Amino acid sequence: MEELYEELRPRAFAIAYRMLGSVSEAEDVVQEAMIRLYRVLDSGEEVESPAAYLSTITTRLAIDELRSARARRERYVGEWLPEPLVTADENEPARHAEMADSLSLAFLVVLEDLSPEQRAVFLLREVFDYPYSEIAEIVGKSEPAARQLAVRARGRVGEGRQRFSASRDERDELARRFFAATEEGDLESLEELLAEDVVLHGDGGGKAPALAHPVHGRMRAARTLGAWARVGERFGGFELRPTEINGQPGALALTADGLVISAMVLDIADGRIQAVRGIVNPDKLRHLGPLADVNAMFRGGS
Repeated sequence: MEELYEELRPRAFAIAYRMLGSVSEAEDVVQEAMIRLYRVLDSGEEVESPAAYLSTITTRLAIDELRSARARRERYVGEWLPEPLVTADENEPARHAEMADSLSLAFLVVLEDLSPEQRAVFLLREVFDYPYSEIAEIVGKSEPAARQLAVRARGRVGEGRQRFSASRDERDELARRFFAATEEGDLESLEELLAEDVVLHGDGGGKAPALAHPVHGRMRAARTLGAWARVGERFGGFELRPTEINGQPGALALTADGLVISAMVLDIADGRIQAVRGIVNPDKLRHLGPLADVNAMFRGGS
């Protein structure tokens, strides 16, 4: 059973995470789906394709979970962003998906505009290349209905989707310079790296200090980033440790003793940083390591 788990989990996790935008919720869904698969196999019932069975159960559970998650997100304090997923490790399950940009935070935010069924159909077709006959069975629709859901989803995703393209060397160099300038509070260098219409996003979920609203524009963004650096100095400094997050250049902000403060992800295109997304909500960072008590840090530094 352990070998079966190791074989099937990557695809199941890849589906669940893209459906939910949450590492913790995706792991719960995959665990439940695996338990159901094991029960069926233990009962002696013939399963023609365990992989197909698991994908079906995972998708259906994710649809149900997404319906309840939507209600919670309507009450969310501040801007909602997906849970960051470190993808620098080649063994990370999410890296088995076919579309590289289907992991980006920007893409996952766009998917929030879709109904749970539209999201499932879109992902199964566009990311995982399932035939419509299988998709229809998974979501409990006729094949024509599944095709129509896909058409509507593609239209909505196409309207809101932005593609951020840059060579890996270019984006890594820009990211390196950006994180160095942010640590140093170097406003002049930051302004050189940011696009004119750059946007800063922040997600504290009401549980940690974060931007109340997105910050637009190069100068305002640079000043905000500079203010973050000055705040960090009051707490004994911080380190921005570069890593790949959701397939994009990113970094973990760490205290001097290695506790996680936040995760930061960059969208890069046309030789400039187009967007910066910072996640400070501790509920979304627990899977990344021991957490700093950001609120206590702010109280102590006030």
